[in-house]
Amino acid sequence: MELIVIFIIAVALMIVGISKLKIHPFLAIMTVSLLFGLLAGIPLVNRTGEDGAVTQGIVSVIGAGFSGTFTSIGIVIILGALIGAILEATGAAFKLADMVIKVVGDKHPVLAMQIMGWVVSIPVFCDSGFVILDPIRKALVRKTHVSGVAMAVALSSGLYAAHVFIPPTPGPIAAANALGVGHNLLLVMVLGTAVSVPALIGSFFYARFVGSRVRSAEDRKADETARSYDQILAGYGTLPNGAMALAPIIIPIALMALGSVAAMAKWTGGTSQIAAFLGAPIIALSVGLVCAIGLLASSQKMGEFYAITNETLKIVGPILFITASGGVLGRVIAVSGMVGFITANAQSLSAAGIVFPFLLSAILKSAQGSSTVALSTAAGIAAPLLPVLGLDTPPRAALAVIAIGAGAMTVSHANDSYFWVVTNFSGMTPDQGYKTQTVVTLIEGLCALTGIVILSFIL
Repeated sequence: MELIVIFIIAVALMIVGISKLKIHPFLAIMTVSLLFGLLAGIPLVNRTGEDGAVTQGIVSVIGAGFSGTFTSIGIVIILGALIGAILEATGAAFKLADMVIKVVGDKHPVLAMQIMGWVVSIPVFCDSGFVILDPIRKALVRKTHVSGVAMAVALSSGLYAAHVFIPPTPGPIAAANALGVGHNLLLVMVLGTAVSVPALIGSFFYARFVGSRVRSAEDRKADETARSYDQILAGYGTLPNGAMALAPIIIPIALMALGSVAAMAKWTGGTSQIAAFLGAPIIALSVGLVCAIGLLASSQKMGEFYAITNETLKIVGPILFITASGGVLGRVIAVSGMVGFITANAQSLSAAGIVFPFLLSAILKSAQGSSTVALSTAAGIAAPLLPVLGLDTPPRAALAVIAIGAGAMTVSHANDSYFWVVTNFSGMTPDQGYKTQTVVTLIEGLCALTGIVILSFIL
């Protein structure tokens, strides 16, 4: 319990340091991670026990958290940002924005962005999805003059809803297997889709609300550049055709979807290996980058490729380091024993019924940052308690999976890499990120929980 109190104080100090004292997020998060790790009793250096087991020291834990984040999302961010920069340089992003507007009309861009994110994130991780779709978001902001913050919150919430609720993303699949409904993923998908509706509705209205009250650096930059959308387009000359503009985005999504389907269907042999290789986000986005380079060549702008790459790396650098520092904090918390304490005392929460999986997952999510880890860990803890909770029939066990998913989005803050991807790519400060990304994930989780409770009376 003392460790949880220290954790709460540490997070509060981190927020104050970043938002009030204006300490750079990287330094604030790394400092808090180090101090929390030391107070939690993590040894200074690696120790080898009598049984040969190695206990990691604080230096190794920090290094593992930093490198682990780079492994999972670092290269994805670089590749996605480079694709986005090429789409913008060739005018392809504006072509895609025009295509979206023709489909949904120009009166509902926030809703269009949210639904687009929700669909894309069914097979694709939300971090990758935001990076891939961000160029379209920015182009739509310029075309429709809608708040960039509103569009970012809508895209983020749409991606998040599918990410935690609907297989074949790994988190819901892991939770379904742990709770004994892995053979009935269709039921999980149906319930996840149903519960995502109230989450999307609540987050849509909040996106509209907060977009009128928070102005990011991106919005201020749009005000300073007073050129109209048509004037911007005129500077590109002839825009690329729709198929070429779409390829760098659609092909990576299709490849990642292929990898997810192969894993869910449990393909075997060479076909499985090829699908897994092509579906890995790094490989899928590399293929997308090749498509983007072809787009650059067809626009006769290959001479700008070096400058585009160089400028993109300068922009992405701070995002990578801040995101990796969030991974460090999550790793330190995981090693500290706090998750073990929560696990050992989970029985005391079991009287909450269907709300118990939500609460457990929300605690784990807020503590260590990863939605996927929260989903899988909470499911493992809840599995033996399903009979006690009255959730041991297949429909109610599937609903428990969705309740865990709702908790796994509550809430996204500084120890979550997705928080930094959303805030940095949309030009928001950390303080603005708490008002937007953190609050909207709370709203999504609570709206989803409302839908889950209603369904629990039916199933």
